[in-house]
Amino acid sequence: MSQPILSLKPDESKSKAVANILPCRIHHDGPIEPTSTYWTPVATDDGTKLAYFRGRKLQGKVVKLPEDYRGVVVERIPEQDPKTAAEEPLGEDLDAEKEEAGSMKVTSEFDEMVVWGHETVVDASADPYVRSMEEWLQVADKTLRKNDTTEDDRNACPPPSPPSYNRYL
Repeated sequence: MSQPILSLKPDESKSKAVANILPCRIHHDGPIEPTSTYWTPVATDDGTKLAYFRGRKLQGKVVKLPEDYRGVVVERIPEQDPKTAAEEPLGEDLDAEKEEAGSMKVTSEFDEMVVWGHETVVDASADPYVRSMEEWLQVADKTLRKNDTTEDDRNACPPPSPPSYNRYL
């Protein structure tokens, strides 16, 4: 049996979050406090969001995750005690590529995302992030629920028919 490549450790103090997909590149990947000085989105009358980031108007559309799914924000957990050469098992192939299992800590959860566009609301059918998320959810749903197939699913892709050997007789 293969070993897991990634393990997620729950954090009891995790908070509720909203994921924001911005149409820009930010060269920072750490925590920032306080965000309220430069990020204050507001809800509009038509159900969209409005914010200004670095002087640019952004309009956002809320995309909810399906009920059976949850989004998580994770943070890498540093390794506690890496194995030394003396602790390595004997007879192990030294040239073999080693798969390191990483550990991540869940810092917050979200059940919706806001996809932001410059000046206008993002078109869900044209936005690569929204489309890829929708496609991924469809694939994940089919994969995770492979035992719960419906008659339509079975007819959409019927199993191949067995080869016919009659012509060789």
